[in-house]
Amino acid sequence: MAPVSTYGAGHRGLDLAASEGVPVLAVEAGVVVHAGVVAGRGTVSVEHADGLRSTYEPVTASVLVGEVVAAGEQLGTVTPGSGAAHCGPTSCLHVGARRGETYLDPRPLLAGGRVILLPFH
Repeated sequence: MAPVSTYGAGHRGLDLAASEGVPVLAVEAGVVVHAGVVAGRGTVSVEHADGLRSTYEPVTASVLVGEVVAAGEQLGTVTPGSGAAHCGPTSCLHVGARRGETYLDPRPLLAGGRVILLPFH
């Protein structure tokens, strides 16, 4: 759910099921603008050529600020022991998107627009 105000409580992004220690990959080429800890969790942010910024947490970073990364390049790994902090008993990767100071829904950006649900078998 989107927050009522810019800094209010709410969820800003996608939680993707991910085992601890799995590689975290850049969704698009760009420059690493942050690799560190925020609120006790490892985070990485990549600024892309169009000004969009992708964010990833919880991540044990393997990249440095200023590093240029390609689409699909490893940024780090999902931090062990991180599940209970955000996704309950399972671990996950939180992916976010921002343009300037505005948080965006990353789902349409990642899915190329429209999401189609297929029958469950």
